[in-house]
Amino acid sequence: MKLSLIMLPLAATALVATGSASAKNPTVGGAAMYETKNIVENAAASPDHTTLVAAVKAAGLVDTLASAGPFTVFAPTNAAFSKLPAGTVDTLLKPENKTALTAVLTYHVVPGRLTATDLAAQARAGGGKAVLTTVQGTKLTAWEKDGAWYVSDTKGNKAKIGPADVMQSNGVIHVIDTVLMP
Repeated sequence: MKLSLIMLPLAATALVATGSASAKNPTVGGAAMYETKNIVENAAASPDHTTLVAAVKAAGLVDTLASAGPFTVFAPTNAAFSKLPAGTVDTLLKPENKTALTAVLTYHVVPGRLTATDLAAQARAGGGKAVLTTVQGTKLTAWEKDGAWYVSDTKGNKAKIGPADVMQSNGVIHVIDTVLMP
């Protein structure tokens, strides 16, 4: 079903309503998120992102994601990682799989600070879909359906976004419910 361009401004409003730069930062996993802290600091404070933080540490990406950026991170929750086939996370966390782990993690990062409003504007300009190039080098697609926003990988996996616009000192996090694969 083709997304109506007339509906996109309304959809953008719905996405922004889950947390915008002008409103108080949403909590994530019940933890306060602070615009003055960086991506790594806020993710480490979220009880919903312990697996992601462990993976970022294992991949050696802490310094990168704590740097000035800016970055847009589609941050999978612990529940998202638990949807992967049994043993996948443990296998990726092994030192000999650091390259594969880094590829998966950097596939969730887009250069620049893309807020929900920015994603909606890109989708509007792109005929209903915002195509994003990740740090890993492959594309992600953001799109709206029935008032909810999603991001999908090139393999057809889709993740629901929410909350969106968790503002950071060095970018923005959009929480997602599925791990995307390059």
